[in-house]
Amino acid sequence: MTETPVLSVRDLTVEIPTRHGILRPVDQVSYDIRAGEILGVVGESGAGKSMTGNAVIGLLDPPARITGGEVLLKGEPIHDIPRARLRRLRGKHMGMIFQDPLTSLNPLLTIGDQLTETITEHLNVGQDEARKRAIAALDEVGIPAASARIGSYPHEFSGGMRQRVVIALALCAEPELVIADEPTTALDVSVQAQIVALLKRLCRERGVAVMLVTHDMGVIAEAADRVAVMYAGRLAELGPVREVITNAHHPYTAGLMASTPLASVGQKRLKQIPGAMPRLGALPDGCAFHPRCEYAQDKCRRDPGPSLQACDGRAACWFPLGTTQKEDTVA
Repeated sequence: MTETPVLSVRDLTVEIPTRHGILRPVDQVSYDIRAGEILGVVGESGAGKSMTGNAVIGLLDPPARITGGEVLLKGEPIHDIPRARLRRLRGKHMGMIFQDPLTSLNPLLTIGDQLTETITEHLNVGQDEARKRAIAALDEVGIPAASARIGSYPHEFSGGMRQRVVIALALCAEPELVIADEPTTALDVSVQAQIVALLKRLCRERGVAVMLVTHDMGVIAEAADRVAVMYAGRLAELGPVREVITNAHHPYTAGLMASTPLASVGQKRLKQIPGAMPRLGALPDGCAFHPRCEYAQDKCRRDPGPSLQACDGRAACWFPLGTTQKEDTVA
């Protein structure tokens, strides 16, 4: 019998009503994440990466709301449960690592107070046991002299150490799913590598399912098991990270890979994808990527972009790279 994924997202759609119409920042997104797996979600700013993560964990800011599809945690629907129950699930079953640790840590409380509060809220333990667990959590994420630093305030830590504290905070109640939203963006390269290595180790040792949201293909290549590439609110490509990186099927994925420094060794300038991602309120007819795509054909300009299932199951493209599909001949 196949193991039930920790997280299943099925045709998830998020809409935002505005004076000028309905915007759809997440459009029929589907994927699974299994225990011990890191799914990297990558794309340009505005692709819908963070919005998808916020929808999964129930942190959408009104008027944004889920209008279609479902979110399943260990097979149980959580997309339409009461807010009070969802709040109990967060922390205990789902953890969140935000991009800027200063916005997710209370500057007026010691890190020990914040950790023990989370532990006692979600686990049936007393203050003494909660303190022991808080110290163990700090030690696990590599905070030196954890028993001494537990009384420190957030501003007394460096950026990298604060991010470690946020990871400890997300994991201290032993959740099954962690959503990490750009956890390395504000850090220098050496600290980024340490945080990525830490996430990988904790994922493997604890069997936690991780949704890693980032715009950095280098982080995806280093950390993720599978990658979901998003463009204009939709999945462009989904597959094992090594296969996607070395043999991209969607032109957008290929463009992202070609624009990395490693792919441009020996060149005077980095390659780039021409143009910019369209605004949600001004999506072009046909495939949303076709105005920027060097391989676009008439069908791409005419017909809405296909789903993954409608194509090869890997890339949402009418003419995936590396295939022999040809343009139709309908006038």
